[in-house]
Amino acid sequence: MLNNEEGVSGSLSRISLARLGWRRGVEDPVEEEQAPTYLNTTTNCPFLVISTDKLSAQYNGEARHGYDVGAIQGNCAAPVRKLLYYFEIYVKDKGQKGYVSIGFTDQHFKMTRQPGWEPNSFGYHGDDGCLYHGNGKASEPFGPKFTTGDTVGAGINYASQTVFFTKNGKLVGSTPKDVKGPLYPTIGLHSPNEKMDVNFGQRPFVFDIEQLAQEEREKRQTIIEKVSLPLSVSHWIVRSYLLHYGYKETLASFDTASGNTFPPVLPTPQENNSLDIVSYALDQRKILRQDDMSTICFLLHCQKYIELVMKGMLESAVNYARSELTRFFGVKYLEDLLQDCLALLAYEEPAKSSVGYLLSLAQRELVADAVNAMVLSTNPAVQNPESCLQSSLERLLRQLTACCLERRLLNGGQGEIFCLHKMLHGGKEGSW
Repeated sequence: MLNNEEGVSGSLSRISLARLGWRRGVEDPVEEEQAPTYLNTTTNCPFLVISTDKLSAQYNGEARHGYDVGAIQGNCAAPVRKLLYYFEIYVKDKGQKGYVSIGFTDQHFKMTRQPGWEPNSFGYHGDDGCLYHGNGKASEPFGPKFTTGDTVGAGINYASQTVFFTKNGKLVGSTPKDVKGPLYPTIGLHSPNEKMDVNFGQRPFVFDIEQLAQEEREKRQTIIEKVSLPLSVSHWIVRSYLLHYGYKETLASFDTASGNTFPPVLPTPQENNSLDIVSYALDQRKILRQDDMSTICFLLHCQKYIELVMKGMLESAVNYARSELTRFFGVKYLEDLLQDCLALLAYEEPAKSSVGYLLSLAQRELVADAVNAMVLSTNPAVQNPESCLQSSLERLLRQLTACCLERRLLNGGQGEIFCLHKMLHGGKEGSW
């Protein structure tokens, strides 16, 4: 009787497609975060006059006490899935006393107070050049004062978990960001005739934020490169990868080129057993005995059908599906891929359809890797067949990804989202 469910643990015969790395459809792109683009006039700011484009502000209060400040936030919180966030203001007029400030505040901030005077807020103030954070008391002297004609910026470095400030294109300084929740770019005005413009990126910044992002990435890369890794270890990792995937000729060339250059790395008994397994498989790749209902057999039939569709041989594809794929109807853990394969026939241009991912090189590689794992698992010495699914190198990369995700979680889910595929192809993890 046919078992329609995933097979017994420890066997690759009925292993689920998910365990083999199959994902239905094209991976959804990470949704782009909203970033502030204008000043938020929906909150009550009675002491400010805001321009029609919501990018300029002027103080119209009397500045009689500490609770008639004109403060205003951006229209949304600073995005957090980035390396850096940054914005600038231009002081058009310092007014009577120059009580202009710039910084970050949380969603509960009172708009009649200066940034830095309330909990969970940071503010760099132009009248005294001091940094305020959460209690209205100035820190030690932080930076220069700023006045009419100056451009001042504020940013968040999610990698170092700091808030930083700039003046006229130069970095002033930074302070630890000890607030985990969302922060809003905020400006404050508090004396008659003070005027300022805000730049959320609608025009080039005075400060070179791209250079700062590059320096931050180089700093991180330098730390990584300082970690000592014996050449013999990297040599063993590469060699085990070639063994795992059966690149017999490449492995022979690799060993010849290496010669006696690298001292041997003594593997653990478990690793030594793995090497014996993949060495065995090098001579067994032409032998693949399996039952007709295994996951691997299904993948091979699907790939043959997909290749016929790609060549435009639709009648042959239909006949092949009838003879080889119909037997898998009702096998629950295979039904998603089977439905997508058959759906290819419904489109005039299947490559542009929602199931077009089946025509990609990635799908071929999935099948090839699954067959490879099955070959490795035929060795009688294998105790856990699922250990054949990845090489040592791939397990290291999975661990790297897990560590990067954990680091981001420790920062409250803030910072760049790690993308292994993009990193391996030489791309940045994201824009600044």
